[in-house]
Parts: sequence; C-alpha cells; structure tokens
Amino acid sequence: MAAAMHPWLVDLIQRIEQHQLPRAQAAGGILNDAELVELFDSQLASRLLDLQSRLMQAAGQSFYTIGSSGHEANAAVAKALRVNDPAFLHYRSGAFFVQRAKQKAGTTPLYDMLLSFAASSADPISGGRHKVLGSLDLHVPPQTSTIASHVPKAMGTAFALGLSKRLQHQGTWPHDAIAVCSFGDASANHSTALGAINSASWAAYQQIPMPLLLVCEDNGLGISTHTPQGWIQQQLSQRPALKYFFADGSNLAETYLVAQQAADYVRHKRKPAVLHLRTIRLFGHAGADAEVAYRSKQEIARDAERDPLLYSCAALISRDLFTTTTLVAHIRRHQQRIARIANHAAQQPKLTDAAQVMRSIVPPRNEAVQPALPSEAQRQQLFNFDKHNLAKPQHLAKLLNWSLHDLMAQYGNIVMCGEDIAKKGGVYHVTQHLMEAFGPNRVLNTVLDEQSILGLAIGMAQQGFIAMPEIQFLAYVHNAEDQIRGEAATLSFFSDGQYTNPMVIRIAGLAYQKGFGGHFHNDNSFAVFRDIPGVIVLCPSNGHDGALLMRQAVQLAAVEQRVVIMLEPIALYMTRDLHQEGDAGWLNHYPDPTTPVPELGVPAVHDDGEDLAIISYGNGYYLSRQAHAKLTAAGHRVRVLDIRCLVPLHVDKIVAALGNSKRILIVDECRRRGSLSEELMTALYEHYPQRFSVARVTAEDSFIPLGKAAYTVLPSADGIVTTAKAMLQGDPA
Repeated sequence: MAAAMHPWLVDLIQRIEQHQLPRAQAAGGILNDAELVELFDSQLASRLLDLQSRLMQAAGQSFYTIGSSGHEANAAVAKALRVNDPAFLHYRSGAFFVQRAKQKAGTTPLYDMLLSFAASSADPISGGRHKVLGSLDLHVPPQTSTIASHVPKAMGTAFALGLSKRLQHQGTWPHDAIAVCSFGDASANHSTALGAINSASWAAYQQIPMPLLLVCEDNGLGISTHTPQGWIQQQLSQRPALKYFFADGSNLAETYLVAQQAADYVRHKRKPAVLHLRTIRLFGHAGADAEVAYRSKQEIARDAERDPLLYSCAALISRDLFTTTTLVAHIRRHQQRIARIANHAAQQPKLTDAAQVMRSIVPPRNEAVQPALPSEAQRQQLFNFDKHNLAKPQHLAKLLNWSLHDLMAQYGNIVMCGEDIAKKGGVYHVTQHLMEAFGPNRVLNTVLDEQSILGLAIGMAQQGFIAMPEIQFLAYVHNAEDQIRGEAATLSFFSDGQYTNPMVIRIAGLAYQKGFGGHFHNDNSFAVFRDIPGVIVLCPSNGHDGALLMRQAVQLAAVEQRVVIMLEPIALYMTRDLHQEGDAGWLNHYPDPTTPVPELGVPAVHDDGEDLAIISYGNGYYLSRQAHAKLTAAGHRVRVLDIRCLVPLHVDKIVAALGNSKRILIVDECRRRGSLSEELMTALYEHYPQRFSVARVTAEDSFIPLGKAAYTVLPSADGIVTTAKAMLQGDPA
C-alpha cells in the first residue's frame, strides 16, 4: 500500500511536473554537483520528517510537531562545520542535524528522530523523554529550550574551549573546535539570549578567546508576533567585537558560502560571530497552530513562494542533475522510505513506569580515578598566606576559604567564576587569595549577569571542568533560576545520562544580616531549588561542617556528576560567638583534608537529650543552640539536629538521629508557607503516623525589611524557647 502523502508534497510534485519552479539562483561554483545533491537530500529529509510527524500525530503516534519547515538552509551551516564542533541547536534545526550525521559513519538520523517523535524509549538521545535534537556521537547536546535559554551555555562552552587551551586541559571537545548555537528571531529578544550575547562580546572586546558562532534563524515570527522589519540586523550587527554575517536561507549556495566565511572567522580569530539567516516558517508554529488567524492569505502565500526546497529543486534541474521525472521519483523514494521507518519507529517500546522515566535524573557515576590530596609541602606553601592562623579556631568564611584552597590544589579542573571573586576575594572574602594561588584562568571575574554566570558554568562543566560559580546573593539567582532548572538539572534527564554538567553553585544567602540590605540581601527563600529534580542543596551552619560539606559538594560533582548548590548563610560567615560576646563558641578548627565527609543526608547532632528534639539548619541551628542552652539550664533534656543536606531531604536518616524523642520542634528560618518545614512535617506525619508530636517555628510570610525590623518577621532564640517549653508541658505523641 502506498504511504499517505501530505498535501504539501502533492503540491510540490505537481509543481515539478508542471515546470512551475522558481528560476534557479546563480551558484557561482560554490557547490559542486555532489554537494548540491547531498545538501538537497538533507533538506528534503528534514521536510519529510516534519510532514511525517504531522501524519503520525493525526494517528496518535507523534507528540511534538514544531518542525524545521522553511529553515532547511541550516543544512548548509552544518556542512560548513566540523562534526566535533559542539552544536546547541534550535528546535527548527532538523536539516542541520541530518546533514551533520553524514559526517559520521554508521549514524541513523532519520530513525533516531522518528523514535524521538514517537516518544519511544528506544530513542538514543532522550530515551523517550522528549522530542530533542541531540547525539553524543554527533556532539549535539540535547536542548529543550524555546526561549534561547541554551545560548548562555553555548557561550560558556565557547569560553571553555579557549580556557582548555590555556590550562592544557583535555576536555570533551578539541581546543580548535568552535561552539555553534542556533535560535529564532523572537528568542533574540529574550533577556537570556541578550545577556549571553553581551557576555560573549564583553569577553571578545577584552581579547579573551570566544569561538562562538551564533546562528539567528529569522523567519519574522514569534508564534503570532511579527518581528519588525530590519530589527534583527539592527540588533545583532552593531555589537562590539561581534562580527555580523547575513545569508538568504532560500539560496543554498549563498548560505553555504557565508556559513563557511563565518565559521572560518570564528575558528581562526577565536572571536564570536553571528550568522543572520533569513528564513521562512511554513505550516504555522506547530501542528495545532492556525496561522490564518493572525496572518493574511497573501502573506502566507508569499512565504510559500520563498520555500528553500523549491529553489533547491530548480537548481538540481537547471544543472541537469535530474529531470522532472527523475526528481519526482527521487522525492517519492525518500518519502516512502521515511514512511516505512516511521511505521517501524511508532511500534517501538515506550516508557511505561515512573522508575524508567526517572532513571536518568541522577547522572551515572564517573569511574575515573580521583586526584590525590596535595602533599604537606604543597599545602605549606599554599597556606603560607595564613600560616599564623592555621592552628587557631576560625569562623565559617575562613574555613570555607581554606577548604577551597585545598580543593583547587587537589582538583586541577576546578574553575571558579562570579562577580568580584578574584582580586577582591568576594564580597565576604570567601574566595580571598585564590586568584593569587591559582591564577586568573581558574578564578574569574564575570559580568554582572547571573544567567551568564550560570551558563558559563554549564558550558565549562560540559567541557570537563568542575565548574564552581558564585551567585553573590540568593535573591539574585531568581533572575536566572531557569539556568539551573531548565538547563543544568535537565541535561542528564533529556540525554539519558549521556551528557552531564557537574558543578558546585555557591550561593551566599539566607537572613539575619544585622541592619543590612532588606530583602535583596536578606533573602530567606530557596524554595525554587526544592522543586528541581536531581539537584542537591547543602547548607553549613559552622566552619567545621562548612569545610566538610564543601569537600562533599566537590566529590558529588566529580564522582557522581551532580549539580550541587552550596547555600552559605551570610550572617554566619563571620560569627564568632554563640552565647555571649567573646565566648568564641562558634569558631572551629579546620578539619584535616583526610577527615571523612559526612554521609549524605545524615544530620549533625548536638547533645543526646530525648525530652525534645529540635531540627533545624543554617541560622536556625545557630539560634536553636542558643535555645538549647536555656532549656538545658531549666532542666530539660534536649538534642539539636543540623540537617545540613536540605535537598533531597533524607527523612529516614533524620528520624534515626532523633533517638527516642517524641516531641519534635522544627525551626525554619524560611517562610511558613513553602518552606522546608512543610516538607519535613508532612513526611513525619505521612511516614511515621502517631509517633511524634510536631510543632514548628518559622519566619512570617513576609519579605525581610531593613534594619532591626527584620527581626520582627524572623525566628528568635527566645521564640524557640517559648514554643519548646509549651511542648514540654504537654503530652508527647
């Protein structure tokens, strides 16, 4: 039985047979006959895949119909690049993917893409989790971005290529590779793209290598919103240190020539460039999009006449490579082949249970041998700057700093980046002296743009570094949280564990800064991180645990390839005293580098009382220790738990640390609504019904005001004592 044929294909065949193709464009000897046929076949395959996807959707076999129709000139961009140039692709780059596969023997792009359309677990890139363009062999990390949120990590990868050469680091991609990133004209307006493009220009302006080729596929539409005529050219052609190239996507030869010029410029100059590729969008945004609702029939018809496949067909016939009859036969053969492959792909297995779906949230372990600790001689030299303090107990900031020195000496692939972290040593001096010890290539000051900082880290991590970005304040990450949620944390998930970006994201945050900052500097909400599958959040309350948790975070990144967030309480950075001025009760000695890190999720426990157990973290643990002293003085036997690992919450390990305590008081410095205490309380009641009597002390559902008023909406030691005494007077569960 003949395969079903989409109306567009029927129309194309009629136009060829009736000699109604446009006049062939002059090729100028740019593409030889074999190259023209090769590129046409990639364009045709991409178009036929789009059409097949819509036919499959009608039969309930395909679930994603945003296609590449009208954008097939990007096949010529792929031909101008090497197969090992990392490619971060827009979802309309199907022809690019098909063409790139021709550079690697044994690949099966048509079958792979159709498996992806059908959401089959046999899909070799995502395992049925999404329709993505991606391949480990083809150096195409999968993207799910629709708003150019992949541009920052493409910028980060380009930077990492140059960094690899400077540090003689053998990463995922060779030193002479270039990063390519495609995106649409509507996405070019998004702050994520603009920030990344600005960061690339900022670096290149300072002669920092940035081999990044940006490909803006400009079809003039963002779903239904028109891009103003000339806007993309104006926006992208006048940026410092960013070379601008333009090509008409209906002209295959011109696109290939300009793409070669752009790629050669980026590769040899190691500077960024943008290829502004004029395209059209055929068949609406996606299968369910009725573009007649917002575009005139005349406008739609005009675009249809600019169809790049019409011009490629005309070129083939004008060169006598095909007759109208043989070209139609050639197209039919391709269509029938894709239909057969689609029929087979649609019958392949699907994900059937949650365990299958979730299998790739946590990346596979890195079985490479981990580096040895630095020698004592190396450490003596490394800590010479602070040798007079080494034997003395220190506050959290100092011990975090020392742990970073040890870790950067042990792991030569750790690279830190962030605002003010280099010579200044960070706002709170946690990164002090690191640049002097390890150089400006490993401790980098960045632009003031959290999306770019995190994108830089993701790109570096994909190039084999252990990236350690710093976000200066917790409130600042909310501008860029999708770089963690939508890019870093999803990479392993959408690549079936084939791609990872191990990193430790250091964030200074939480509240209790005396008289400073208001809610931007006293941000007590990290709820967004609790809702991201696969992310680990660690939070130290004191210097001893800070050093151990920092080592644990790096181990988790290096060995388990995890995305780890180190949430560092600002108010405790410099805290020295616990109960009264001068008691030095919150200072700690630096744990030797051979000290084992705690088992992930096991809380630290102070005292062994069983009348009441207080569970807290960060500043709350500090306040709980103050409350503990008052309760003990009143004759109560109380223990205090410091959770330390906030995400995921290891409830079983917390319960094991409670001993025989029945009364549980949760102290949470974050807001009552949406805080960790909600999760913990729910888990205790859900998994241990009728075992505990549980109460909680939390912050109010308020932003943090300036000055002393801040303490009216935050937990206090006295408030903890009051609630604890009320519980102790009642019956335990």
